[in-house]
Amino acid sequence: QVQLVESGGGLVQPGGSLRLSCAASGRIFSIDALHWYRHAPGKEREWVARILRSGITNYADSVKGRFTVSRDNAKNTLYLQMNSLKPEDTAVYYCRGRTGGMWGSWGLGTQVTVSS
Repeated sequence: QVQLVESGGGLVQPGGSLRLSCAASGRIFSIDALHWYRHAPGKEREWVARILRSGITNYADSVKGRFTVSRDNAKNTLYLQMNSLKPEDTAVYYCRGRTGGMWGSWGLGTQVTVSS
């Protein structure tokens, strides 16, 4: 029942960077896995990245080498560092947790727009 709230989106030029945050209402270290998804206009929702409690991370091929997912247990916050942004990265970005085989609910997301 931990609630996650995304923030940090905005307008950025191609090649620029943004850091998204996902603040938890509870202890984020209790979550087995934290995921980032994105949903672009006219496209289906896409999985972007995840981080496990062990610290192991995984990325979609489309963002690997450019995005980095991390967590700060003391601040109960998940992050997504986005570098070398491309117009195709434009989407609403969401974070979602999974614990004990159960998924948390979707939040409102944060808008990322990459345009010159």
